[in-house]
Amino acid sequence: MRVGVHLVNFDVPGGAAAIGPTLARVGVAAEAAGVDNLSTMDHYLQIAGMGLGDADAPMLEGYTTLAFLAAHTTSVELQLLVTGVTYRHPGLLAKIVSTLDVLSGGRAVLGLGAAWYEREHAAFGVPLPPLAERFERLEETLRIVQQMWSEDNGPFHGKHHQLAETINSPQPLRRPPIMIGGAGEKKTLRLVARYADATNLFARPDTGPEQVRAKLEVLAEHCAREGTDYDRIRKTVLWAAPVATHAEGGEAFADQIAEYAAVGIEEVHVMPWTGDPVGFVEGLGEHVVPRLKQL
Repeated sequence: MRVGVHLVNFDVPGGAAAIGPTLARVGVAAEAAGVDNLSTMDHYLQIAGMGLGDADAPMLEGYTTLAFLAAHTTSVELQLLVTGVTYRHPGLLAKIVSTLDVLSGGRAVLGLGAAWYEREHAAFGVPLPPLAERFERLEETLRIVQQMWSEDNGPFHGKHHQLAETINSPQPLRRPPIMIGGAGEKKTLRLVARYADATNLFARPDTGPEQVRAKLEVLAEHCAREGTDYDRIRKTVLWAAPVATHAEGGEAFADQIAEYAAVGIEEVHVMPWTGDPVGFVEGLGEHVVPRLKQL
């Protein structure tokens, strides 16, 4: 079982001046802990209602944060979980992720989703089209980034995006894996089967693995229709609950995740909900990661 740490709380002791040093220590601690992936949210405002503060709580721009983490790590993958399709023009997004990949030595992952947080769109004056249009834009974005990460420098003509040229130099050191977030059975999982290298689903203690199993069965059906190798798609979950990082908690969490491994999950992303992400990651490395790696 691969392990990711998803950074969601930037309200750290010492205020804004302490965020940078704290994240630098998170990067060092994550690699010492055996973490495979570091991610952060792609939001302008903190999500009220998550227990992490109101909308005016600290929130960092995602790709700038990943670039900082790239300088303080050497091996972990780096991604947003997940990039909102409405926040950046697709050509610019392909360029940003390419740059992250080059500067990190080939460690970028493109996480992508349809976006949803209406309040921050309105706050920053970013259009939020209807859901059906966002999915059309999501598919066009997937096509554009794939073209830009290829030898095809020609134009792209879509319903929503027109690019005269798709020049992208330098190219990524490796083609960044594409992870699509979301569990929608008709559209999202179809796009995973058609374009992605990984799927990211939600998991919670009160739902259990059967719901995830059902989603993976739908994904397998889409793969069969699309002619995609289901086995090559990385199956991941974001654990939407706190994780105890002491010995007893680590054992209990590993027992829970073993049930997800049994239905095909290969990677779990966990969140440090408190303002001490370094302590969380250190505890993860001591009491949780070794158990998960045995699954």
